[in-house]
Amino acid sequence: MSEPTPPGAPVRVVWSSELAGYDFGPGHPMSSERIDLTVALAAGLGLLDGPDVEVVGSDEAPDDLLATVHERTYIAAVRAAADHGVPDLARGLGTRDDPIFAAMHSAGARIVAGSVDAALAVWERRVSHAVNVGGGLHHAMPGAASGFCVYNDAAVAIRAVLAAGAERVAYVDIDAHHGDGVQAVFWNDPRVLTISLHETGHALFPGTGYPREVGGRGAEGTAVNVALPSRTGDAGWLRALDAVVPPLVREFAPDLLVTQHGCDTHLSDPLTTLRTSVEGQRAAAALLHDLAHEAAGGRWLALGGGGYAGPDVVPRVWAHLIGIAAHRPVDPATALPEEWVAAVRQRYGPLEARAMGDGRDASYRSWSTGYDPADDVDRAVRATRSAVFPWAGLDADLD
Repeated sequence: MSEPTPPGAPVRVVWSSELAGYDFGPGHPMSSERIDLTVALAAGLGLLDGPDVEVVGSDEAPDDLLATVHERTYIAAVRAAADHGVPDLARGLGTRDDPIFAAMHSAGARIVAGSVDAALAVWERRVSHAVNVGGGLHHAMPGAASGFCVYNDAAVAIRAVLAAGAERVAYVDIDAHHGDGVQAVFWNDPRVLTISLHETGHALFPGTGYPREVGGRGAEGTAVNVALPSRTGDAGWLRALDAVVPPLVREFAPDLLVTQHGCDTHLSDPLTTLRTSVEGQRAAAALLHDLAHEAAGGRWLALGGGGYAGPDVVPRVWAHLIGIAAHRPVDPATALPEEWVAAVRQRYGPLEARAMGDGRDASYRSWSTGYDPADDVDRAVRATRSAVFPWAGLDADLD
């Protein structure tokens, strides 16, 4: 297990107004305003105050850094699209999901640099944890944009830490959509464990992420996929997370834990049909934080991702994430700051949420209570455990 980070190391939150440039325009689900509102809410809750939290921006990642994951011809195509508005549909640029915008390259490269710098700061123990809610662009492929993602900041950050001397990195993705881009980059690399918990590809983009996808030759068992049935709520979602992620991460003993916290699993998200609550997602973040301390010496980089339910959901979920990372967890019953609520109402109109939670119960049964073959979630979990646990030397029925 990795040595723990020294006491007193600050927590890093990646944010600056320049990062708001990653925005596909009016009407597109991926709006940078959700990041701005998240940081404003965290500030209103006092989560960014004091010397133990540092808020930092980032420069643009140079092409050489992007090229550790992305093809240089693709990087050039992104630049051409941004500079001249020229689509390249073969590379996913100019599609409905990824329309061209002027800052496509610069803003995407800035998000990458933010995640890379944060990962290295965690690896070098300059900070204890780091959060980049503008990151988590997990669909981007080495040679193509996909699913609102131009550059894959998570994959570049993991590559940077490996180059800096890490022997193993675990990546856990709890977005409603399969973390296909990160999985693809590390498919043949046994040093990286990728775990994705998502809505089944039978119902949701990108149509991949089944238990049989376990990694390439020599890396079998390091790609892990839990394909959950649609309409899975907090109890089933958290049961699946707890049944699969902690045993595998503990056994893998990573030097760094990277997590992607797409909050499009929320019951009000317009693009998915999972049914989690803010409380459920807060519980997942707390579980992953504790797992980082247990299995990775506290080294934890947390990223954002999907989340399209607007100001009612995304800022609350990711403010909770920041609070957990800063060791200042927020009670879900906490009222939303009045100044923040007034600013949101002025920009967007009525706000349904009144508190930091949805008033839901996020309790769940642990896997140790037994397998129910009549339960769709249990069958999905059993399929994943049967596919990958033996590769890790774990008993699919007991561990």
